[in-house]
Amino acid sequence: MLNEERRRAILDILKREGRVLVLDLARRFETSQVTIRKDLEGLHAHGLIHRTHGGALPAREGALEDPTLREKEKLHHQEKLRIAAAAARMVQEGQVVILDSGTTTTAIARALRSFRNLTIVTNAVNIAAELSGTTVEVILTGGTLRKNSFSLVGPIAEETLHRLNADLLFLGVDGFDVHYGLSTPNLLEAKVNRVMVEVAKRKVAVCDSSKFGRRSLSLIAPTSTLDEVLTDRRAPKADTRALKKAGIEVTLV
Repeated sequence: MLNEERRRAILDILKREGRVLVLDLARRFETSQVTIRKDLEGLHAHGLIHRTHGGALPAREGALEDPTLREKEKLHHQEKLRIAAAAARMVQEGQVVILDSGTTTTAIARALRSFRNLTIVTNAVNIAAELSGTTVEVILTGGTLRKNSFSLVGPIAEETLHRLNADLLFLGVDGFDVHYGLSTPNLLEAKVNRVMVEVAKRKVAVCDSSKFGRRSLSLIAPTSTLDEVLTDRRAPKADTRALKKAGIEVTLV
């Protein structure tokens, strides 16, 4: 295989899987790790990927990048399903659970459909639709609809949340820099998420490993506000170590 062919193939794998490792690529292409490192460094130099220790991630998105819910649903689908199943196991009958908008929290909503005595508070219209026809009680915050994410934002959403209390918050994020905090591209969404953090007893960030090391435009809350992080096994080891050192529980699925 020519160098250019192999590099194109690496980009295809990265697009499908969201992350590549030097060791895995060397085995896959039956070549040396030195060769793969040179490939990754070349792709990084052209801005096509983001080089990390031991592998690579997709080229970093801008702080304002705000893809639609339908676009996000196609990414890291299996990881989100595993995260959702693990999140559902944390929930007990009789609890009040907040779900913010996003594809991971939508997967969690689907995993909670069989509960008989549960109240879900959400600012996501699509999540409310997912739970319609079930015995789960749904409280929608109200607010102004964001068409990209099907979420409700603004003063009405914030005021509703301020009047409520919840046992558990599952918070999906666009960016998770363990030293900076949780972030999202939309200022209004961040304000609603911030109130969710305030009114929930236990706060759990739910995100696939591609969100680590990223910063979006607006800070939701510092990492120290979290009780737990639920993510997949590809999460950077340095980040999971830092979280545990800070006293935050980490669950890898």
